[in-house]
Amino acid sequence: MPNLVLELRQGDLMVLNGASIRFRTKARIELAARARFLFGKQILPLAEADSPARRIYFALQTAYVGTDDEQKAGLVEARDLIAAFKAATTSALAGEILDRALAAAESDDCYQALKLVRRIVRHEDAVMGRNVTAIAAE
Repeated sequence: MPNLVLELRQGDLMVLNGASIRFRTKARIELAARARFLFGKQILPLAEADSPARRIYFALQTAYVGTDDEQKAGLVEARDLIAAFKAATTSALAGEILDRALAAAESDDCYQALKLVRRIVRHEDAVMGRNVTAIAAE
């Protein structure tokens, strides 16, 4: 597997294997081993997990980049939140996307799960009339 090179700006936040890192200067880093990380707009702060889809995203984010105990708890919470969301929605497509996201998370591919749930968050934001650009597409 080739190394991954990331360009980060001053002030950017990155969560790497459960540790938060804020860059004081512009940096170019190279990840030479498999790591669980999110950075920049991929990270949803707890204070912004204020809707059903965003709570699912936050739980999956925790399952992905949290400590070992947080990862387990995040996956349990994601299962519960997804079940509640599916019970409340009339959208078959949203249910399918959430099923795929949960299957990805349960097979230890939380990054893919987060990508799928971002679609639900964007849809929910549009329905709620929220004009936000949080949680970047990639």
